[in-house]
This record gives sequence, C-alpha cells and structure tokens, in this order.
Amino acid sequence: MSGPGGDLWVFGYGSLMWRPGFVYEEARHARLVGYRRSFCIYSVHHRGTPQRPGLVLGLDRGGACEGIALRVAAARADATRSYLQAREQIYGVYRGVHANIALHEEPRRDVTALAFVAERAHANYARLLPPVQAELIRGARGVSGTNLDYFANTLRHLAALGIRERALERLMVLVGPHACRRAGGDRVSASAAGMIAALRLRPAPGGRPRVNGHQPFGYRLRLAENG
Repeated sequence: MSGPGGDLWVFGYGSLMWRPGFVYEEARHARLVGYRRSFCIYSVHHRGTPQRPGLVLGLDRGGACEGIALRVAAARADATRSYLQAREQIYGVYRGVHANIALHEEPRRDVTALAFVAERAHANYARLLPPVQAELIRGARGVSGTNLDYFANTLRHLAALGIRERALERLMVLVGPHACRRAGGDRVSASAAGMIAALRLRPAPGGRPRVNGHQPFGYRLRLAENG
C-alpha cells in the first residue's frame, strides 16, 4: 500500500471520496477491478434501526468500481490506518484489503491501496434484489438521518465528480416514485428533489471539479455487471 517514499494509498468509493477525515497529499481518479459499489450493508444505527434497517454502501465482489485514490504521506500513514480502522471496522462489516488499483494517468500506473470491502460472512451483509433495496432505503431512519438523504447525498457527490453509476440510477428509479410526494400533497420532498437533481446533473464541459489541482474527471463508468 505504498507510494513514493513509503506513502499510503487509500481507495475511496463512498464517503471517503468527499469526506475522508484525514490529511492527504493528492487525489487521483482510479479504478478497482473485482469489486463494485453496492448498497450491500445493513445500517442499524446511522441510517436505520435493528427493527427497521437501512442500507449503506460497501464494496461487493464482482464487477469494477470507479473511485478516488488518496495518497497519504509516509509520516501520517500509521495514524491514518488507525483512524480508518476506527471509522470503517468498528462493527467488523468492512474488511481492509490490499488491492491493486489503476490510476487514470498517462502512462497508466498501478498502485497497491488500502480498500475496505464488504465482509460477506457478517450478519449485516445484505445481498438483496433492487426492489427490496429500494423499499429499505425509502423508509429507514437512524441517528444520522434518513436513508433517503444518504442515498441522495451519494448521488449528488458522484455526479459532481463526473461518475455516472448506472446501477444506482436504476435503483433511484425504484425509490423515486415512492418518495417524491409528501403524504396527502403534491409537493416534492427535499430528499426526492435532491435525487432528481443528482440524476439530471451532468457537469458542463470545463466545469467539473478539480481534485487537488489535477485535471477534472472526464470519464463515464462502465460497470461490469457480472457479480
């Protein structure tokens, strides 16, 4: 998991992309093959309860995932590992692995990064069909808010980074019709409006955000749906 001088690379596919919580030297668009971004983790605290679980993102086996590789200076590597262990592995549902990722640069460069994948043997691992995922997402709430807001926030951030996640777009179609209207009224809820805006958002040419001064992302995800 080393870069120049023993630096640490961390692969972010969800909130680590927009809320890493640690100091890093650079961020690069990267691709991980063998795992895909998926709502495959039951949330029984932050976005749900044991009685009414929600779903949050995990890296599940099969396919590929576009994300961001964050390079941490060697002097901060141990502290960053400790922080990520406390953040990602407190319940044991995520497992840290050494994964080979491809940085999108010319010429292409592969590095080994720390990535957190879903532990399929854990009780909170969820392998559900999209209609069931949609039902959980649109109705769950935990101490950090609604599962619907988590979903909308994910879509907004992915779109802002130029990542088009077709599997999540299809899931939004299933969630949206049941969440867009307030009970007894015709107004669109704030969460549903956020999801609609996220789906429609396509960064204009030259307007995509830069990551640590690097060129804006100009890719579109091609997700291999084989897993």
